[in-house]
Amino acid sequence: MAPVLVLIDLQRIFAEPESGWATPDFRRVIEPTQELIKLIPTVVFTRFVAPAQPTGSWIPYYEQWPFALQPPDSYAYQLVEEFQGAPTLDKTTFGKWGPELAEAVGPGGQLVLSGVTTDCCVLTTALAAVDAGVQVQVVADACAGVDEASHQKALDLMRLYAPMLEVVTAEEVRKQNQ
Repeated sequence: MAPVLVLIDLQRIFAEPESGWATPDFRRVIEPTQELIKLIPTVVFTRFVAPAQPTGSWIPYYEQWPFALQPPDSYAYQLVEEFQGAPTLDKTTFGKWGPELAEAVGPGGQLVLSGVTTDCCVLTTALAAVDAGVQVQVVADACAGVDEASHQKALDLMRLYAPMLEVVTAEEVRKQNQ
C-alpha cells in the first residue's frame, strides 16, 4: 500500500514572523515539502484551528495565547501561499491522528509526516499513529520546531520509537519512491 503524506499545519499563524506562534525555520520546509508532494500521490494537509469555546486544559492554554482564538476562516489559520486552496483536515488538537487519517492510511498503512512544529503537532501525530500500529516516517528536513534545539530534541525522541517510527530526509523518501 502506498504511503499517505500528511503535511501538518503549514499555516500563516506559524509562518509569519509577527505571529506569537512564529516558527523561525518555517520557510526552510517549503521546498522539501513541495518535493514530497510530487513523490507521494495521496496528500492530506492539516490545520490547527482554535475551538469556538475552549474547555478543560485548553482554557488556560488560550488564556496564555488569546490572539489565537480566531475562527477557522481567519487569515492566520489559512495555509501559506504555496499551498493555498488545498483541502484541509482541521483539528482543534495538537495531534492530527484520528479516524480521518486512519481511514486514509488503511490497515497496515504508512504515514509520511512533514510540517510544524516538530516538537508539538508533528510529535503528537507521529506517536498517536505509532500507537495505532501505523508505520511512520518523519521527514526531518521538511519539519521545523519552535527553535532548532527543540526540533532536534523531538527528532531524537522520535528515533526511540524505531522500528515503528523512522526519521528520514526528503532525499531518502525520494529514493524509496522512485
